[in-house]
Amino acid sequence: MEQYTTMEGDTADLIAYRRYGVTHGATEAILRANPGLAAAGTKLPEGMTINLPAWSVKKELKTVRIWS
Repeated sequence: MEQYTTMEGDTADLIAYRRYGVTHGATEAILRANPGLAAAGTKLPEGMTINLPAWSVKKELKTVRIWS
């Protein structure tokens, strides 16, 4: 697990996007790895150290039939 020190204006979503390239799923992984982080508010305080979990985008292919 990697550690990250927040900068002015950081949000969990922004950190997720910078680190993993997406927010969906990645933001949730960051919040799970840092219990209580959501209580810090939307904009995280500068200088806070948080854990960035090993996480990757899982690409799922679904077959969709538009006609039966």
